[in-house]
Amino acid sequence: MTTFQLFLLIIAAGVFYLFFKQLFSGNHPKRGVDFEAKVADEQIGGINRPDKTFSTPKVEPTRIEELLTMADEAVQKEDFDEAKKALGSVLIIEENNMDALQKMGYVCMQTGEYTEAKENYEKLLALDDNDDMAHVLLANTLHKLGEENKAEKHHEKAIKLDPEYAPHHFNYANTLYDLGRKEEALAGYRKAYALDDSLKEAKEMIVKLENKNV
Repeated sequence: MTTFQLFLLIIAAGVFYLFFKQLFSGNHPKRGVDFEAKVADEQIGGINRPDKTFSTPKVEPTRIEELLTMADEAVQKEDFDEAKKALGSVLIIEENNMDALQKMGYVCMQTGEYTEAKENYEKLLALDDNDDMAHVLLANTLHKLGEENKAEKHHEKAIKLDPEYAPHHFNYANTLYDLGRKEEALAGYRKAYALDDSLKEAKEMIVKLENKNV
């Protein structure tokens, strides 16, 4: 055997050695084994193989979401009894659901059940005392119940929390107007209109009070 033949034999032996080492190591791709992403953002398919990209399954609404939707639809139809049933079911499942508490308060206001509306708004504020909308809704309810001192405090708190929101000033002005405090009401209407000149109701009240047609 020549030196050259010996050299070729050594190379061949090395190639076979590496081949069989890889074969029995278990590191080669296996047929039928599921693909596992090696990094967190690796995907099956994608840009290179869009035909292999799996669609995202549709997320079904929860029972609470279904009930809240039912309540909204009932309110649109002015079927407040049905709305109360749906919202009541939500509050049985989750007694501190803030969305349901706010909607229940609104429904009770529409049906004249002011005491129940007050209870719902008070629960809202117990969960989040910085909810300016809950403060103004409670203030309007307290005004209906004749609890004027408390109503004023909640109007003022709503304005303090969001002084740039025109409806807060408008709502407070309405309460002051009903109490016969016309000058204070006029100041409130002016502030509301200055913040949002689309509030035609505020403009109408300004004209009415300025002309003393009260």
